[in-house]
Amino acid sequence: MTTVVFTHGTGVREPHLGGLVAKITSGLAATAPGARLIAYDWGGPYGAELAADGASIPAAPGAGTGRSTSGPDGRDDVEEWARLYDDPTAELAAAAAAGSGRPTPPGAAFPDERPRALLLDIAARGEPGAEALAPWLREAAAELARSPLLGPAAEALDPETLASVLARALTATVVGAEIAADSPVQTGGDGRDAAVAALAERLGAAPAGTGRGPLLRMAGRPLVRLGSRYAVRRRRALTDAAHPAAGDILRYLARGEDMRQGLRDLVGTLEPPVVLLGHSLGGIISLDTLISGPLPGVELLITVGSQGSFLYETGALPMLAHPDPLPGHVPPWLNIYDRRDLLGYAAEPLFPGRAQDVATDSRQPFPVAHSAYWTDPAVYGAIGERLS
Repeated sequence: MTTVVFTHGTGVREPHLGGLVAKITSGLAATAPGARLIAYDWGGPYGAELAADGASIPAAPGAGTGRSTSGPDGRDDVEEWARLYDDPTAELAAAAAAGSGRPTPPGAAFPDERPRALLLDIAARGEPGAEALAPWLREAAAELARSPLLGPAAEALDPETLASVLARALTATVVGAEIAADSPVQTGGDGRDAAVAALAERLGAAPAGTGRGPLLRMAGRPLVRLGSRYAVRRRRALTDAAHPAAGDILRYLARGEDMRQGLRDLVGTLEPPVVLLGHSLGGIISLDTLISGPLPGVELLITVGSQGSFLYETGALPMLAHPDPLPGHVPPWLNIYDRRDLLGYAAEPLFPGRAQDVATDSRQPFPVAHSAYWTDPAVYGAIGERLS
């Protein structure tokens, strides 16, 4: 009888491990009825833990420091900017949806004519007071001038508020472009606010300190409050929930020998033939353990949604540096990854003739796809074909 040693991924602890093993056992029963599944529970004895009870977790911004985290208007607006970076026209859309229904008198200029002209002027010449937003400001201004939201928003808002909303939309568009471009230098809050002030004045608002009206409060702000600010204030609880996953990876890469030795010890107690089956970090542990030295009786390595090949290519796999080949004693390797799993990587291009890739599709988005392997019949079919 073949013994399949399942090595779990990051963050898995009892009682969840037991349920996962039961699910995999049931799935293998249909495609590999002659296999016996046992689990290597490295998370219990070797997994990450907060040894000092979270002493490294900072307090929330401003807590106990006496320092305000509010913006120039007195509001703590960090979460509002987070939403604007994701959707720079969120305030403009809220105003456009509200509408005013005010008709434009015959012969009068439409409310959006002047702000549109000012935006086009910024698109042509830039804005001297908003250097922090270069080089995307002109393109952002041209795009905003073409926005179908500008007309109805101009009807709904007074010119002062519209200027501020447009300034925030421009600024958020540029900072969002910096984020999308993975710029190593991002605009700070002070530079951002100075740019907003300069742009708002350029778009028709009164200079700061002369009675400028309040900015439009964003639609859905209570939902935003449950976002970044909520996360910062609950950082301890969120860290407690997330640290096993992130901590397990960091601990393995820094001090993974105990996890590898535990797997060697377990395999040493088993009658061959043995198959190593590893999910995510479990696949890295299994691969690294095999690379580090022969494991008598192990005839096949199966990795599922794992990152071993990626770590190898980036020079981060502890036991093998690119471009060194797999040692000859490493058994055949079946690598299964879901096309939608951003944590699943191909191995065959890096190890031709030594690894075989099988691509699956659970039809689930990431990150669900990373945990959906064990309900995918294609996964069990690929494993059963190799075990038969």
